[in-house]
Amino acid sequence: MSPRVLLVDDEANIRRMVGALLQSEEFDTVEAVNGSAAVAAVEREAPDAVLLDLMMPGGPDGLAVLERLKQIAPHVPVIMMSGKANLADAVRATKLGAFQFLEKPLTPEGVLTTLRAALALSRTLAENRRLHEALGHGDPLVGVSRAMEDLRAMIARVAPTEARVLITGESGTGKELVASAIHRQSGRAAKPFVCVNSAAIPKDLVESEMFGHERGAFTGATERRIGRFELADGGTLFLDEVGDLGPEAQAKLLRVLETGVIERLGGEKPLAVDVRVIAATNKDLTKITHQGHFREDLLFRLNVLPIHIPPLRERPEDVPPLVRHFATRQAARLGRPVTFDAGALELLATYRWPGNVRELANIVERLAILAPGRSGAGAGSAGSDETITADDVARVVPQNGARTRQPDAWADVSLSEALDDFERTLIARALSAARGNVAEAARRLSTDRANLYRRMRRLGLEAPRNVTG
Repeated sequence: MSPRVLLVDDEANIRRMVGALLQSEEFDTVEAVNGSAAVAAVEREAPDAVLLDLMMPGGPDGLAVLERLKQIAPHVPVIMMSGKANLADAVRATKLGAFQFLEKPLTPEGVLTTLRAALALSRTLAENRRLHEALGHGDPLVGVSRAMEDLRAMIARVAPTEARVLITGESGTGKELVASAIHRQSGRAAKPFVCVNSAAIPKDLVESEMFGHERGAFTGATERRIGRFELADGGTLFLDEVGDLGPEAQAKLLRVLETGVIERLGGEKPLAVDVRVIAATNKDLTKITHQGHFREDLLFRLNVLPIHIPPLRERPEDVPPLVRHFATRQAARLGRPVTFDAGALELLATYRWPGNVRELANIVERLAILAPGRSGAGAGSAGSDETITADDVARVVPQNGARTRQPDAWADVSLSEALDDFERTLIARALSAARGNVAEAARRLSTDRANLYRRMRRLGLEAPRNVTG
């Protein structure tokens, strides 16, 4: 589907020329002649981006309209346009959330470059929000233990500050969830929350990923790319697994933290960024600093406010509420009740959870998908009892905390294998229903084509041949 752009300008010639340019580049366009019409159009048409004139007689000006649009559609990027703007207007527009300010007379290259950058940022942030929702990061912190109460209190204290935070804890304890909670309770909540998995960035792409690059900066750089620091400007940048950054990346990160200035790879103009950095690691940074693998000065910069998340085995009283939380989420996804009896909850609480909350979420999902109904009407019927019992849990999580193989179909596959098979089936069905059209299959799965291709490659599925999608 082509991106939809709302053109807001009182001059018909501007709307006609810019509209023709965008339509030639396969954008859909909607027009509004003044601010009131623009607000109505956003509520009615749900555009992907807005080009908004600053000076419009006979109604609210562009800044007033911008402020209103950010209230009703905060995730839609707005690009301001004006031939009479001054620095104060540009500064106020930026503070109100404008993506960029274009000066008239407009140029085709300027309009298209800015619009594509705005849409790319919007897609990145939308995917970020989708992943957070899918992984449960948009959910409140769940738990009744004293450790969780202390954690919530710590978040409430550090969130309103601008200080950097270093979150430590074992893998799967929810470090990104805590970082997201800090962002949501801070003064930057309306601005982007951008995540970077430091361990996943190839060494030769760290600078481009973090700071962006200009077109032609290196072989394969066919267009400008906005880096994560620039995407997070005004908001929060979460650096996960920061202990895995190499020496060169550590040096570049330290410089940005000290100066607040970045330079795109291949660029000539330094760019000031206003970013709050929250870092996380499952490593002992003090230990690896003494071993010479992490810069001591960078550790001092990151570890202004430390927060430690205890492992799940140290707070077993949090297991039952977490199970109920994840079960409710699975019930919504599966369209049927998912409940655990007291015996199942007790057995789950005795397990040591080496993978912590992430492992618990996966186990609940596995049990919810595979648990059979127990009524005479058969599984899945309206009257079936699908309550998960201690016997169901024992097949997956023995009381001694060590997984064993059982003479049961569930024990023949690991959790990841079971979920991979489930995903392969879903993708295969979507492709079959779409007659091999990957784009249509992606739409049916509520994702985009590029992401579907990535999932297919990971699962070892071949793309259909001789299709246009």
